[in-house]
Amino acid sequence: MGVDGVTGEDEGLRRRGCSCGKDDFLPEKSFKSWGNYVQALKETPNRFMNRVLTRSLDSTELHEIKARSQHEMKKNLSWWDLIWFGIGAVIGSGIFVLTGLQAQQVSGPAVVLSFVVSGVSAMLSVFCYTEFAVEIPVAGGSFAYLRVELGDFIAYIAAGNILLEYVIGGAAVARSWTSYFATLCNHDSDDFVIIVHSMPNDYSKLDPIAIVVVCVICVLAVLSTKGSSRFNYIASIIHVIVILFIIIAGFTKADTKNYSNFAPFGVRGIFKSSAVLFFAYVGFDAVSTMAEETKNPARDIPIGLVGSMAITTAAYCLLSVVLCLMQPYQKIDKDAPFSVAFEAVGMSWAKYVVAAGALKGMTTVLLVGAVGQARYLTHIARTHMLPPWLAQVHPKTGTPINATIVMLIATAIIAFFTDLKILADLLSISTLFIFLLVALALIVRRYYVSGETSTTDRDKLITCLILILGSSTATATYWGVSENNDWVAYVITMPIWFLATSGIAVFIKQARKPKVWGVPLVPWLPSLSIAINIFLLGSIDGASFKRFGIWTCVLLLYYFFFGLHASYDTAKESGENRIGDGWKRVEEGQSVSTVTASGVSLDEAK
Repeated sequence: MGVDGVTGEDEGLRRRGCSCGKDDFLPEKSFKSWGNYVQALKETPNRFMNRVLTRSLDSTELHEIKARSQHEMKKNLSWWDLIWFGIGAVIGSGIFVLTGLQAQQVSGPAVVLSFVVSGVSAMLSVFCYTEFAVEIPVAGGSFAYLRVELGDFIAYIAAGNILLEYVIGGAAVARSWTSYFATLCNHDSDDFVIIVHSMPNDYSKLDPIAIVVVCVICVLAVLSTKGSSRFNYIASIIHVIVILFIIIAGFTKADTKNYSNFAPFGVRGIFKSSAVLFFAYVGFDAVSTMAEETKNPARDIPIGLVGSMAITTAAYCLLSVVLCLMQPYQKIDKDAPFSVAFEAVGMSWAKYVVAAGALKGMTTVLLVGAVGQARYLTHIARTHMLPPWLAQVHPKTGTPINATIVMLIATAIIAFFTDLKILADLLSISTLFIFLLVALALIVRRYYVSGETSTTDRDKLITCLILILGSSTATATYWGVSENNDWVAYVITMPIWFLATSGIAVFIKQARKPKVWGVPLVPWLPSLSIAINIFLLGSIDGASFKRFGIWTCVLLLYYFFFGLHASYDTAKESGENRIGDGWKRVEEGQSVSTVTASGVSLDEAK
């Protein structure tokens, strides 16, 4: 073991710099020869069981894993930077594009309630993120949190969906950028795309402008995090000014008659919109990935995350109210709703202000997304679940250049081909899935600590969590498949959720108190987050779940043929966690320092 947890392998990585040899991608023992690889495949079941049961430690993520990058990321962000990063990450195409589609076809003027439901769900998730980000301030975000509390395998599945979330989110915003650019130029959005009639409708409109925008963002993201912050800060201020203009000017043209039929599609329409409009809140988790570059995580992260989300939710609700007061919901344009609404009320010049503001917002969303997704990928690569070449941090810029470029190439390819609606639905599934796992991990963190929690309390916790997940899933499933508003099933499922959450609160002793800042009302708040996230999943269409299933299968194939063996070898060689000692040792997630201190040699640990 090298100094500060840096192994000889890591030192070799430092010496190689930014090379692109085989050892930068597959340096592990299992890939040194075909014979080694075949042997590794034969051991797949045992290795899989080990990684399923392995839980990491806070200290492992903070020191040993972080040391596998070539250089430290620069700590130069404050809570002020994080608030503006949060605003820049969230307020983008979600409000300027999806609001029109949902108001016109799914929820009507009640779209404001859809934003409220999505906002409550997002805020609950924000609280769950803050406690983790304060205590485990690393670039891995939710991937690192899940490795610590739910184990290596669950973290990997979440990681794959995190990456999908960012690629799809960036692609959706890039496609929307083209639509509003067309409006600014007084053109139809189809004038700036290449239509290929031989391809399926959802993939037939090729968008070259989206690729150009993503490339420009890539250059900004790799140069400097602080520089990106300054650009985001200036652009977000302009964006907020435009939003205030839309709200104030819009209210001067409001007609309350447009609210006479407030919920034409009923309660079901409100929740269906909520599931899709959750897309509009995606991005705040990127702020948690910047914890490693924050000067004072304990203070800055809670202020940055909660502050930006509160501002964003208020802005969304006001904007949606203004839109539906300006025009009857049937006449709202689904592609550029605010621009067309101002034109309809005689303020044609205002559509250019709206389009310019939307472009500013989408640009900052792309920038913050690029910064966040690269840091996720960097931390995942540090564990060798993905090639360690992606974990390299450039010595001059202090940014993960390789990870940034790879993620944005993927984003550009998806943006070039794919329709916005497909992207939005699939993105919501991935995001809701990750957020419910983080909420679950927070309950585990508070109520289960190896060596302290009794076996009885552990079994009670597992039972209660199964009941919470089961009752929430049953509620969402019934909502998704039932054609009427029958409430009998909810009388059964919702009390089960309540009793299971009460069981944790009353009968299980908290094993860990937050050191600096903690989520209030645990377990109620994270349990409610789980229930709402699963409920919103029940409102998403079946085709999106099929695409989600296909992506999960792709993740599993890569994991069993490459990621599993690479991460297993790395953990074994570095002593990151003790290997092969059964449930008791593995679930404790002992690091080398812990094992050797207890008198167990490194060789024995292997």
